[in-house]
Amino acid sequence: MKEGYTLFAELVKKDGILIVKKNVDNELTLTNKRLIYSLNLDTEYCADSIRIENAQFKYNVKSSVEPIDNVVNGLPGLHNIENAIAAICIVQQIGLKGEQIKAALRSFTGVKRRFDYRVNTSTHIYIDDYAHHPEELKACIQSVRKLYPTKQLTGIFQPHLFSRTRDFADAFAQALDELDVCYLLDIYPAREKPIEGITSTWLAAKMKVAKGVVLSKQEVLMQIAQQTPELLITMGAGDIDTLVTPLEECIKKKT
Repeated sequence: MKEGYTLFAELVKKDGILIVKKNVDNELTLTNKRLIYSLNLDTEYCADSIRIENAQFKYNVKSSVEPIDNVVNGLPGLHNIENAIAAICIVQQIGLKGEQIKAALRSFTGVKRRFDYRVNTSTHIYIDDYAHHPEELKACIQSVRKLYPTKQLTGIFQPHLFSRTRDFADAFAQALDELDVCYLLDIYPAREKPIEGITSTWLAAKMKVAKGVVLSKQEVLMQIAQQTPELLITMGAGDIDTLVTPLEECIKKKT
């Protein structure tokens, strides 16, 4: 991996700029002209005064070209602020100015199944996300928590691959424990054959805080229809997307 990063960095032309996240090149010692960014580590590019206003993340950007105040992302989450800082670093090198950048970031709503608001009313919120790795789950759930700290959070998660579920089971359980209510679908096999003992029930047993309940897709729909949670997220990379529209329609009937 280190060799791959180094070879990539060496492709930058002499008059070009390598944009690097803080702490990535500590061991690589990349020698190209570079700009360093981070979320909030006092680098050349970083965020300052991160706050939440009206269920949106707002922040200021420190920049060696032009500082920008009161930036609002169309996508929530600290990880998306960090991504936006890298993007700002890029576009400032080609001449874009503060107001252009702010307008672009505010209007960018991302791609399908990445913190995708399916319902967003005063009574019900439903977000769908492609998260299928523990760190992605953690980032998604924590972002929702920060935006809506007073609401009970219900999550539906479909594990993807038997091997990934086995290898990261403890991390999955820890991330899902941050939910108030967790419904687990059966593991989506994708290209794999089942591994003995590795099931969603096995994963649910590892959860400590939230009570993981394993349900079929039809049972999940029935459960949501009966309870209609005020804050719901669906997460996974398998065929959980086939539930998105039915869930959306179910929740909209109650709003």
